[in-house]
Amino acid sequence: MSELTLKAPVGANKKKRIVGRGSSSGRGTTAGRGNKGQQSRSGGKVYIGFEGGQMPLFRRIAQRGFSNYPFKKEFDIVNLCDIEAKYTDGETVNKETLVAKGLVKNSAVLVKVLGNGDLTKKVTVAVDKVSASAKEKIEKIGGTVTEANN
Repeated sequence: MSELTLKAPVGANKKKRIVGRGSSSGRGTTAGRGNKGQQSRSGGKVYIGFEGGQMPLFRRIAQRGFSNYPFKKEFDIVNLCDIEAKYTDGETVNKETLVAKGLVKNSAVLVKVLGNGDLTKKVTVAVDKVSASAKEKIEKIGGTVTEANN
């Protein structure tokens, strides 16, 4: 019978701390927030890097250089071994068929085909980018490659 008695380990189930419910609760009056000041008020928070009104360090230091982040393009990657497994001879590999076969989640993303694996089927590839090794393998079998200008 003792094997079926399940009990949580000591300290696993803690009671929620309720604050601001009278002085006899031990957490009354100021509810653990201290006396006065911005942190004691509701909604009284400051942003990360706030220096009490002084111009923050991250705004005092000059911005230098260039960030390419807003212009970067992210590609969903499809390997030749995936195409080999999901496609038959003579099919077209494009965004719509990749989404239909579950290799890409969304047709709005950019797609790049990489040359990992071997290809034995003659397919037509029409995606945004194709690596040099993948292009060589596809054309060696007799397939065609067309890339979008991105």
